[in-house]
Amino acid sequence: MENFQCRHQHQNLCLLLAQTRDAIYRVRRKQLHRYNITPRQSVALFVIHNAGEKATPAEISHWLFRESHTVSELLSRMEKQGLVKKVKDLGKKNLVRIELTEKGRKTYHQSAKQQSISDVMSSLSEEECQQLMSYLQILRDNAMKELGMKHEMSFSSSQ
Repeated sequence: MENFQCRHQHQNLCLLLAQTRDAIYRVRRKQLHRYNITPRQSVALFVIHNAGEKATPAEISHWLFRESHTVSELLSRMEKQGLVKKVKDLGKKNLVRIELTEKGRKTYHQSAKQQSISDVMSSLSEEECQQLMSYLQILRDNAMKELGMKHEMSFSSSQ
């Protein structure tokens, strides 16, 4: 089954996108195993670290593109592992902020140093990375529009 024949280019693209995402996820999962975290937890640590004081379950749900109950379960598991802590916001009733614990910060920094993502992405030039980012944002935003969702999510380059 070396060549997969399908006349629908968009279906081929969706399949290729899913395969690519799953392959990268497996590479990342293999590397993160030593820190006893999953790729989803690693991304949550990344979001929490970068959101700073704005890190609420709702903000994390927004960036992970997951339902709030799913993120709530993820955060509860991470809290049991000692990676995060839930802190009540004194200024706003019923608002909870998520903070990294010392263990969470250490795990974040260790997992961020891992080369798995860079190794995979290094096959693209800087220009190709920027193009891919642009194309993926267009597709994501259009899908969110189809779902009737706001698409106010953008990334700024750190380079």
